[in-house]
Amino acid sequence: MAEQVTRRPFTREVSRTRWFFRHPRYLRYMAREVTCIFIAIYTVILVIGCVRLAQGKEAYEQFLAALGTPSSIAFHLLALIFAIYHSFTWFNLAPKALPMHIGDKTVPAAAIAGAHYVGWIVISLGLLLIAGAF
Repeated sequence: MAEQVTRRPFTREVSRTRWFFRHPRYLRYMAREVTCIFIAIYTVILVIGCVRLAQGKEAYEQFLAALGTPSSIAFHLLALIFAIYHSFTWFNLAPKALPMHIGDKTVPAAAIAGAHYVGWIVISLGLLLIAGAF
């Protein structure tokens, strides 16, 4: 009986830290994932604000004073930019993540993404109206 020789399959070396620089699609994916970090930090700041509000007027005024610093304003602008980028990439991904079918026909991707954008605009305008921006 002949002895079988097994070969190790070819495996390409992949950098553990820089693999996403190889293709623009990977870079966009990683950029979208990094935006989650800033959104998480903003969420923690929002929770801290709610805690300070529950602690009383003086604690909340100190919190508001901290939000008025240049570094806090810069962070909030950066977080806003990342939140907008994250929203755009998610709305464009939605038709692929959850394709809709009506009968035998598939709803066009542009209609699904467009519905997300319209909802985003309506909710944003409603919140601005409630906040007294208009």
